[in-house]
Amino acid sequence: MFKKFIRNEAGATAIEYGLIAAGIAVAIAVVVFALGSKLNTLFSNINTLLP
Repeated sequence: MFKKFIRNEAGATAIEYGLIAAGIAVAIAVVVFALGSKLNTLFSNINTLLP
């Protein structure tokens, strides 16, 4: 029974997908944090230029 448990890799695949999703989420958060203030400034400038 223990050998069968050790050979089962179904949970490992789910963990790998979870780690990939977490990595993508962190990357998105970093990009949004880095560009957020720049985009806010850009849209504020555009807003002041509109009549």
